[in-house]
Amino acid sequence: MSAPLQAANRQTVLIVDDNPENLTLLHGLLRDQYRILVANSGERALQVLSGESLPDLVLLDILMPGMGGIEMCRQLKSTPRTSLIPVIFLTSKSEAEDEQAGFDAGAVDYIAKPVSPPTVLARVKTHLKLKAAADFLEDKAAYLQTEVDRRTHDIGVIQDVTIMAMASLAETRDNETGNHIRRTQHYVRLLANALKTHPRFATQLDDETIEQLFKSAPLHDIGKVGIPDRILLKPGKLTAEEFEVMKTHTTLGRDAIVTAENLIDAPSSFLRFAREIAYSHQEKWDGSGYPQGLAGEDIPVSARLMAVADVYDALISRRVYKPPLPHTVAIDIIREGRGKHFDPDMVDAFLAIADSFLAIAERYGDSEEDLALRAQHG
Repeated sequence: MSAPLQAANRQTVLIVDDNPENLTLLHGLLRDQYRILVANSGERALQVLSGESLPDLVLLDILMPGMGGIEMCRQLKSTPRTSLIPVIFLTSKSEAEDEQAGFDAGAVDYIAKPVSPPTVLARVKTHLKLKAAADFLEDKAAYLQTEVDRRTHDIGVIQDVTIMAMASLAETRDNETGNHIRRTQHYVRLLANALKTHPRFATQLDDETIEQLFKSAPLHDIGKVGIPDRILLKPGKLTAEEFEVMKTHTTLGRDAIVTAENLIDAPSSFLRFAREIAYSHQEKWDGSGYPQGLAGEDIPVSARLMAVADVYDALISRRVYKPPLPHTVAIDIIREGRGKHFDPDMVDAFLAIADSFLAIAERYGDSEEDLALRAQHG
């Protein structure tokens, strides 16, 4: 027999038998290689198994007063905390007919009584090796899942930071404040959630898509970084020629995002939505918008959502060239745009949750300092 193992490195075997002689025999046979726990009944064994540390293997007598081995094994296997512990039944030759019941209950093996020491040592060693391998694979799988979750979270954070950095870049050149970005992305998520059970949108607005839209929304005006200051920051009304230049911010935004998309190997849903929003949020339901003059269902859902969000926020916000309009007036203007500027069903959803739009506007309202800094910049 090999030299006794250090206690800290020993695996644990629980022996369950109502016969003291069997407990003594098995304990003496295994104690030099394993840490041994004993129980003289099924009920006592379950108490041991409820402790802080669990055995790696159970040697279990089938016939015992009170709770028999079959019933105890069933209970052990039906409890998630103990279900993976291998069970080897101890049985006399006359109990061979119980083998199938034991396997059905979850046992991995049988040892016949009277026990053969070499057989016990070999069977215990084999099943403990299998248990150690299973534990290793389970720990490895858990580790890998943790790593996947961590890296997925890291990628999400990088996406968020990248989007906000790009959006902030556009913001520094515009007459709008950073709160405009926050408000519009919350409007988009609010409106999308209100529409996700609508028959027209149920297949397009699941929870994951809505979260991607929320992330993408801040890039709707990224193309404004390419508009000259004399036009972008002009306090008065733009001339026809200047407006044509301003309209190119949609194409500039799309092109910038397409360039980013071309740098990655796999398609990115949040960049796709960002591209749709940047390029098409100025389109109108009746086809009178720009840059393509798209109409109706040809306008991406993401861009239609942003159109409502962007217009509402522009109406209620103060700019150097206009005062803010009251919430009720903004509602009336959007209602008038139903079927003209906006998707009719989206307007209906907006009208039903307009108070929630106002709550977002108030939560992320521009402070006097924000407005002063923006006016100074302009």
